[in-house]
Amino acid sequence: MSSVPLEHILFVSTALFFIGMYGLFTRRNLITMLMSIELILNSVNINFVAFNKYLWPGKLDGIFFTLFIITIAAAEAAVAIAIIINLYRSHHSIDVEDATEMKY
Repeated sequence: MSSVPLEHILFVSTALFFIGMYGLFTRRNLITMLMSIELILNSVNINFVAFNKYLWPGKLDGIFFTLFIITIAAAEAAVAIAIIINLYRSHHSIDVEDATEMKY
């Protein structure tokens, strides 16, 4: 059974990272920006797993880092969605441009 070359995995990871960066910098919707951050974190997870498999196949360091990042991403998503819901309730918009003009 042949495995996927490391270069192919790194290409997919790089593509996901730059798609996430593009979405983060070009979108104005907070939900879309949150999904872009998740794409960036997932590309990092792919890198950790790929390098763990190819450089240190007997160790689980990359897997543990990946589980830690998944945990942090879940907590980040929960807090961000709570903030977005509060923002929508108070200002009836989740547009980033409207968030800069808010008055308290």
